Amino acid sequence: MNMYTYSWIIALFLFFAVLLMLELGRRIGKRRKREGMDPGKSGTGPVDAAVFGLLGLLIAFTFSGAASRFDARRIQIVDEANAIGTAYLRVDLLPPESQPPIRELFRQYTDQRIAVYQAIPDLQRVRQTLADSQKTQSQLWQLGVSAARSASSPAVTSLVIPAMNDMFDLANSRTAAGFMHVPSIVFIVLLGMAGASALLAGFGMATDKGPSLLHYVGFALVMSLVVLVILDLEFPRLGFITLEEFDQYIRQVRADMG
Repeated sequence: MNMYTYSWIIALFLFFAVLLMLELGRRIGKRRKREGMDPGKSGTGPVDAAVFGLLGLLIAFTFSGAASRFDARRIQIVDEANAIGTAYLRVDLLPPESQPPIRELFRQYTDQRIAVYQAIPDLQRVRQTLADSQKTQSQLWQLGVSAARSASSPAVTSLVIPAMNDMFDLANSRTAAGFMHVPSIVFIVLLGMAGASALLAGFGMATDKGPSLLHYVGFALVMSLVVLVILDLEFPRLGFITLEEFDQYIRQVRADMG
């Protein structure tokens, strides 16, 4: 079961949990009303406002973090594509006889970098392809260093080697970014706050004659959709929100290699 399935399960769970807590809160309020307490005049307004305010703050914090990480991943794709393109062009500075095998390794490496993210959500394939790309990294580095030394020019070494190093560093940064997500405890607290807010909202509706289906379903649906969007932003290759349009940059670099 991948994260996309988990996201829908969490969203559906939250939807029905909010409905349940709304009804539970309303029934508690009805019972207190029968006991002589008017839920609408109990003086709990400041508490309700504080809880709803904290819920809004938590949603904003979680959404903002997910959106920031999503934007960072898009930028990293472009940066890696630029780094690969720059390093490939600087191969022209190396001795002509050493260029063909290095260029072939560049093509192989770029194909592997594209394949790593195409393999998602198959984690086994992702790990295998990532391991293959790291082996190619090592081969490319050894050939590049050897060719730069044979060029007997410090200018060539200072241009080619740093470009390759930047290319490898950005690949590692993208890999690490794939594991950077909001801590699980934040989602747990968010779900708990949503349930608590629904309970208080239901308690406040106890003064009505009957439950408002529009408010019930509307509140539950909004909360579920917000959480689903946050999870989509956190795992952009598994849901409706994707990075496909930015992958074209690295594909274009590969196409330019021939």
